[in-house]
Amino acid sequence: MSGLRFGYGTNGFSNHRLDDALSVIAGLGYEGVALTLDHQHLDPFDAHLYRHVRALGRRLAELGLGVVIETGARYLLDPWRKHAPTLIDDEPAPRLDFLRRAVRIGADLGAEAVSFWAGVRPPELPVDLAWRRLVAGCADVLSAAEGAEMMLGFEPEPGMLVESIADWERLRADLGAPVHFGLTLDIGHCRCLEPWPVEECVRRVAGQLVNVQIDDMVRGVHEHLEFGAGEIDFPPVLRALTETDYGGLVAVELPRHSHAAPSVARDSLAFLRAAEQRSLDRFQEVP
Repeated sequence: MSGLRFGYGTNGFSNHRLDDALSVIAGLGYEGVALTLDHQHLDPFDAHLYRHVRALGRRLAELGLGVVIETGARYLLDPWRKHAPTLIDDEPAPRLDFLRRAVRIGADLGAEAVSFWAGVRPPELPVDLAWRRLVAGCADVLSAAEGAEMMLGFEPEPGMLVESIADWERLRADLGAPVHFGLTLDIGHCRCLEPWPVEECVRRVAGQLVNVQIDDMVRGVHEHLEFGAGEIDFPPVLRALTETDYGGLVAVELPRHSHAAPSVARDSLAFLRAAEQRSLDRFQEVP
């Protein structure tokens, strides 16, 4: 079995310049980055964006880093409202424009996937209307992705309109099960709210998995924790990823740990490598 490809999310390096963050991540031994487009890390609205994209592409190649594009910047589109607007808001145009830009950037960088999510439904918005808006918005982004031959990884997010694997399965079906519409799976979210064991979640979606985020979590609480601080038994999860031939990045998702990014990233990779070795040892013990 080949080893998993561990990466680190740049949203956990928000106090670093992007190039410095990439240097640290590569220097620690990671094989990729989950790049959150944001004002301080490849601003998608910068007047000289594509000059920066070309330079970044060269830098990623020099460092030997794969990349996925993440679109969860908190205040990129609205300085007053976190994550606003979303695809289900009354005026989703800024979000649609941003996601189309993300697809183009991803294609230019040779990214493995572009990841996005639904957004939180306002209490006054009827569920059926919110769902119709989401399907329409996803179809718009999907059209751009198909034209660019870019995989989309849609992420179920606790508290959002699509928060579970079952919700994602319904959304994918309503879109006609398109080839370019895959799944971003956050391992912590599986422990937070899914009804199955975490490793069973991985096996359930293996055929549609295009992006993995990894962190620890406890049942019923959506808080990204360092490894060992939550309830997840990681060797069976990593074994499930290996046995289902997942070849994409498995990127650490700790967006609130930028204050200690280098040490947290170092400890995270040591933990994951040890957990992966235990998963292989267990595999070899099975008769």
